[in-house]
Amino acid sequence: MPLADHRKDYSLAGLAEKDLARDPFRQFDKWFQQAEAAKISEPNAMTLATAARDGRPSARTVLLKGVDGRGFVFFSNYESRKGRELESNPRATLLFPWLALERQVVIEGPVSRVPREESEAYFHSRPLPSQLSSWVSQQSSIISGRKFLEDTMKELEIKYAGRAVPLPPHWGGFRLTPETVEFWQGRRSRLHDRLRYRREPDGDWTVERLAP
Repeated sequence: MPLADHRKDYSLAGLAEKDLARDPFRQFDKWFQQAEAAKISEPNAMTLATAARDGRPSARTVLLKGVDGRGFVFFSNYESRKGRELESNPRATLLFPWLALERQVVIEGPVSRVPREESEAYFHSRPLPSQLSSWVSQQSSIISGRKFLEDTMKELEIKYAGRAVPLPPHWGGFRLTPETVEFWQGRRSRLHDRLRYRREPDGDWTVERLAP
């Protein structure tokens, strides 16, 4: 299998301390808007890395559904592999790979469930098929085949025809509260810019430059 062309150089932009916003949330919003303007496919797609209590890691792609000064929010099945791992080891890393802009954002911190009313509000904003699929899928469990999913979906379509679909007790949101947020910008000769915000005990943010 041919490998990537290692002659590629990174030259689209740079990242200097003087150009950073005061806090990582504003800087993230700035870069996210630029990713949207560049028409990157699903700029809110992020890799979520978790680990079991014994340290065994796992990763998957999920979608960012909200961000504010409290943290970064995504939704999932609480009984899935990631849900179980976050229950036993409530820390995670998020990675946004905006490769077309030669950028990455890496966010680390503790994770907690969002209040039930937040999950309710988001759940009922979803299209009906997405609401039903939250009931259909026993995420990460072994099933007999695709027919099981399709048959269960048909049963639920009949059951909830003309009725509001309730929020499943096993489904809802998670919020990662960042302790560090790193903004990575590719640069020539692999001398990349890596600027990391680190939260101090008093809640203020310190910016550190990391070696590439």
